[in-house]
Amino acid sequence: MPATDAAPALTVLAPGAAIPPELPAVDAVEVPAVPTTVVEPTTALASPVRRSPVAGSAAGSATGPEVLTARIRANVSAALEAHGGDVEAATKFLDKKRALVDVMELFKLSRVGGRYEHSEFPPTADILKKRTQKGPDEIWEGRPKWRNSALVEAVKGAAEPIEVVALDMNAAFLSALKAHLPIGRLEPDTTGVHNRKRSGVHRITPPGWDHQDLPNPLGARQEPGPLWVAEPTLRLLFEASRLGLCDVPVIHESLTSGATEGLVEKLRRALVAARREAIETDDDVMYEYVKSMYSKFVSTIGESTTNRELRRPDWVHIFRAQAFANLWRKAYKLRQAGLAAPESGLAVYEMSGTDELHVRGDWRQVFTEGRAPDQVKLKRAYMIGGR
Repeated sequence: MPATDAAPALTVLAPGAAIPPELPAVDAVEVPAVPTTVVEPTTALASPVRRSPVAGSAAGSATGPEVLTARIRANVSAALEAHGGDVEAATKFLDKKRALVDVMELFKLSRVGGRYEHSEFPPTADILKKRTQKGPDEIWEGRPKWRNSALVEAVKGAAEPIEVVALDMNAAFLSALKAHLPIGRLEPDTTGVHNRKRSGVHRITPPGWDHQDLPNPLGARQEPGPLWVAEPTLRLLFEASRLGLCDVPVIHESLTSGATEGLVEKLRRALVAARREAIETDDDVMYEYVKSMYSKFVSTIGESTTNRELRRPDWVHIFRAQAFANLWRKAYKLRQAGLAAPESGLAVYEMSGTDELHVRGDWRQVFTEGRAPDQVKLKRAYMIGGR
């Protein structure tokens, strides 16, 4: 589908910023104090608002990822000191009492000097409201639950069983923070045109899918007909169509806002750096603290009663859909490697959840083994088929 060239309307805010205080317990590092500002639904901004640079400094330089990582390190040290060096007690304290509070504070700090002012409490569209207290809303996130039916049939009559390995995609939701996020409130659009400068949710009729050796980018959807999907799912369907795997999806209507990949990028980089440091230094407290922070950030910024700093159910759907889309791209990469070298035996056997890929063949030809977000690790191996 063609993309429009229209850019979101921008409104310049008056310059001015608070003078940042010193960051305690970290040498030669300053962190700006950020007041909590709630944007009420009645005043939520439809279009992105461009911020003015922080006075006296380059925009954003005062709150780069390294400053946020230093704050994470300081929080871990403070927790250990408060609990007399008891690793288990400090880990539990950070997980239960601090992770959510701290990650929201880090997010606020990461936005100081940012290019756009995002809406924290925009009006929630009806399709994003849960139909019951514990039930879902109307957005389909593309969660996969797939098995290679052709491979299943092939191994039934095999003389010998075949080994399959289950691979784990590291820090799936941390990687999913790199996503196109709507900045302001979602506005209706019935043009049927996908504007890549905007992001949100879309009601589409998905294309057909006729590949037994590759899961549908739409996930484990069984019901036919139109449905609402989040931005990453729609972009993935367009990507699949460009790869010649399916037709383009038909867009009936959209709810979108001007978009950027930068809203959570500083926070993501800081968490990635802290996670890497924890792995390199065998710091289990920091590792679990970082994991708890990004998990709670993704799970509570929707309609959770435990997080009153931000209400963006559209972001929650986008993060989850992005995790599923990232997993699909891993499956596609391995499938293509198998097609290019049939003698390798590489094939995708199963894909499920946000981070599990079950494969046949020497997967190390395709993926690097390790604990970094762009690497994978072996969970288990098992045998299928055979007489």
